[in-house]
Amino acid sequence: MRNPWFAQAEPQDEAAIRLFCLPYAGGGASAYRAWPGLAPAHVRVHPLELPGRGTRWGETPVGGMPLMTEMLADALAGHLDRPYALFGHSMGALIAFELTRALRARGLPQPAHLFVSGSDAPDLPRGRRPIHAAPDAEVLEELRFLGGTPSELLEDPALMKLVLPALRADFSLLETYRYHAQPPLAVPLTVFGGDADPLVASGQLHRWLRQTSAASRLVVLPGEHFFLHSAVADVLAEVAGDLASLGALPHAQRGAV
Repeated sequence: MRNPWFAQAEPQDEAAIRLFCLPYAGGGASAYRAWPGLAPAHVRVHPLELPGRGTRWGETPVGGMPLMTEMLADALAGHLDRPYALFGHSMGALIAFELTRALRARGLPQPAHLFVSGSDAPDLPRGRRPIHAAPDAEVLEELRFLGGTPSELLEDPALMKLVLPALRADFSLLETYRYHAQPPLAVPLTVFGGDADPLVASGQLHRWLRQTSAASRLVVLPGEHFFLHSAVADVLAEVAGDLASLGALPHAQRGAV
């Protein structure tokens, strides 16, 4: 049976490093549709499809972080036998971080690298008002402010009615998220930000670095909140550079932490 979490092919016995990618709020695996063709040969991109969108349109979306990370840990547990990394943008960054913690709690292999993009550090409070239970008009207003949603979608009531359940679930996941202090991860960390992001101040990105005891660095790229798309070549170049030396290392050297 096909694993629905993998929008494209399920990981096989590939020599490349597996890069599991998690989407932003309102997005799906399609946010990374261009990545497999742009990534270098030593990186195999696997966009992950969350319930309630894309190829999983008919499923109930998940509105809480604990359930989301447990479901993802179940889905990925059989595919961590080779070097892998996690990448997430905005909401996906928080999910990738908490997923890494969930895998550690299970004693499963940790990622060779964790990439978080376009997100405040998990211990910082959310600055915007909760809207996951707000009237539709207020949700649409927030989407216009955030950007990234095509105007033709925002102006089509029938289409918005279809996508609002997943959007509300994503906002719920973010707005009900509670950070709990744990020992730092022992995973190399790269933090991406946009120099003109109105949602995530680049001057606060360093707060992420306390979440790991391993090597870490900040990368600030030109662009607003969705620099993930506007600066995709730069993002992938940085990711590929961080992963360039990992293919030759036996996975056993980077086992569970």
